[in-house]
Amino acid sequence: MPYHSLLSPSYEVVVAPPHPLLRPGVRFYRGLRINTDRPRKRLELPVGFATLLLGFDQPLQVGSVDVDTGVDDLDPAAKRSYTSLFAGMRTKSAVGEHPGSLYGIEVVMHPWAAYALFGVPMHELAELLVEPSDLAGARIRRLTERLAELPDWPQRFAALDEAFLRWRAAGPGVAPRVLHAWDLLVGSSGTRPISGLADELGWSERQLERRFREQLGLSPKSAARVLRIQHALRLLIAGRPLAEIATRTGFYDQSHLNREIRVSTGLTPGRLLSRTLHATNEPTRLDGAVTTLMLVE
Repeated sequence: MPYHSLLSPSYEVVVAPPHPLLRPGVRFYRGLRINTDRPRKRLELPVGFATLLLGFDQPLQVGSVDVDTGVDDLDPAAKRSYTSLFAGMRTKSAVGEHPGSLYGIEVVMHPWAAYALFGVPMHELAELLVEPSDLAGARIRRLTERLAELPDWPQRFAALDEAFLRWRAAGPGVAPRVLHAWDLLVGSSGTRPISGLADELGWSERQLERRFREQLGLSPKSAARVLRIQHALRLLIAGRPLAEIATRTGFYDQSHLNREIRVSTGLTPGRLLSRTLHATNEPTRLDGAVTTLMLVE
C-alpha cells in the first residue's frame, strides 16, 4: 500500500489510501501525531467532502463562525470540546483550536460515502459538527479505542478498512442518479444549473432535492454554492482579480462574491488573504482544495 509521510520532531503525518472497494467514496486516511510549543487555531472552510476525526488524546475546541463576529470573537459558550468529530458538508466555516497536541486519524470522504457507511440521513446532521457516536453509536467508540491501542499506522489503517467494509455492506446503497448528479456538479465547480441537472436525471427538482438532502446533507443549490465558493477561494489564493473570479464562478458581480465569501468564511476576501499563513508542515486536507487556513495571531 503506498503511503505519504511527513515526519519531523513536532509532526508525524502519514497518509494512506483506503481499501480499493471503499474508493472512490472514502478518499484517504491521514494519521496525525502533532506536538508543538504553542496552541494552533485554524479556520475550517466549507468544502465538498466530509471529515471524520477519531481522536486518541486531547480534545479540540470548535465553534461555528458567525458573520457578525468573524473568526476572532467566537462566543466561548458556542464552542464545544471534541476528542472525535464528524463534519459533513457545511455552508459556513468553523474555527478549530488545539493546545499544541493532536493525535488520531482523519478520514476524508465524499459526503455520500458517510451515508453509505453510517446509514444516517445526512440532512439530520446538516450544518452540524457532531460526535461520531451520533452516526454509529457504540461501534465507533469501540473502533476508536481499538485504533488507539494498535502499535502503528499500517495496522490502524487495516482496522479501518475492515470496519468500513463491514459497515458499508450492511448500510444503505447510494442512488446512482445522486452519484451522477454529484459528479456533474463537482465537474462544473457548482455552476451547472440545477433545473437542467434534474431534467438530465429524469427527476423533478423536488425529487432531486429530497434525495440530495438524504444522501449528501445539503440541497443541490446549497451544495453547488459550497463548490462555487471553493472554486472562488482557489482562484483568490492564486491571485486572480475579484471581478474575474465572480464571472468564472457564476456570481452576479464582485459585490455578490464579496458577500458570499464573507458569509461563508467570516472574512472579506482581502482579510482572508492577509490572515493566511502557509504552513508547509500542516498540509491541506485535499490537494487542489482550500480546506484549512492557519489564522495568524
